[in-house]
Amino acid sequence: MKDPRIQKLAANLVGYSVDVQPGENVLVEMIGTERDLINAIIEEVGKKGGNVFVQLTDKTVQRAMLKNATEEMMKTWAEIDLNRMKQMDCYIGIRAGENVNDLSDVPEEKMKMYNSLYSHPVHSEQRVKHTKWVVLRYPNASMAQLANTSTEAFEDFYFDVCNLDYAKMDKAQDSLANLMKRTDKVRITGPGTDLSFSIKDIGAEKCSGQKNIPDGEVYSAPVRNSVNGTISYNAPTLYNGITFENIKFTFKDGKIVEATSNDTDRINEILNSDEGARHIGEFAIGFNPHILHPMKDILFDEKIAGSLHFTPGQAYEETDNGNRSSIHWDLVLIQRPDYGGGEIYFDDVLIRKDGIFVIPELECLNPDRLK
Repeated sequence: MKDPRIQKLAANLVGYSVDVQPGENVLVEMIGTERDLINAIIEEVGKKGGNVFVQLTDKTVQRAMLKNATEEMMKTWAEIDLNRMKQMDCYIGIRAGENVNDLSDVPEEKMKMYNSLYSHPVHSEQRVKHTKWVVLRYPNASMAQLANTSTEAFEDFYFDVCNLDYAKMDKAQDSLANLMKRTDKVRITGPGTDLSFSIKDIGAEKCSGQKNIPDGEVYSAPVRNSVNGTISYNAPTLYNGITFENIKFTFKDGKIVEATSNDTDRINEILNSDEGARHIGEFAIGFNPHILHPMKDILFDEKIAGSLHFTPGQAYEETDNGNRSSIHWDLVLIQRPDYGGGEIYFDDVLIRKDGIFVIPELECLNPDRLK
């Protein structure tokens, strides 16, 4: 018997998130063993008159490939998949791996090679810029463990989050996006954090289910050399299978001049990947009312109610500050009282305190209004 929640999610992904049109080519990439959602998506693409293509990826196989990869192999792999991506109009990426740490023992130089030679051209440059795309996780026991819940409880949470009325959220985001477009100076304060920068003339983009599921953020980017001060992130984060905690950055004229964490040496290796890795490519404010706590899964964590993320690396084309990098690492600061509180100011006006929007035009984005 089909789970109606899965069919609803598939219909939302195909009809709302990527809005498949007759004759369009749709690539569905599944990392993991889940099949019910793929089959439902294939059905929904067929109803829309699209052409569906499927790639199944096993993380343990990918790990073996990466550990044994040569530069020549990586370039050929990228060439093959880039050619396929160029023929796609839509991309739906589903991540359902059993172990988030599967890639943790791949040598750092191999991961850097993968990020720069494969992921950057295939995904950052082609898929992100030239297809209608959406990326999501799929619930399993591994994710439930990260969220510290039972598998059944996590599935209920997952479908509440992913089948939210994103069209309603989209309208509510207009006020924040418009305000960010008018804003020059931003200041962020809180425990271990006092950061200032400009977003003047960068623009702002709404995220309401068209690119990520779950969703719930509006993003911009700082003027590249305007960032000064310190930020202390309080959500743990995964990068290439390694968990980082207690990350703290100090900026001078846009550049991260000091970086510490539970693994200070390794985080500085990542930030030394290229010149743009020590500059910020994204500033975003998160407000999904159902997501309250980090689970080391950035597709959820960057949407946490009362959070923001401040991202070293590549800028998005829609809010381009000129920063270029092979990395794009979303790092999250939660400002609700249970995480220490904090404030966001736009042009010296307090707009959010302790995770709650405090000016009338933004109150529509508070949890009680979005559920």
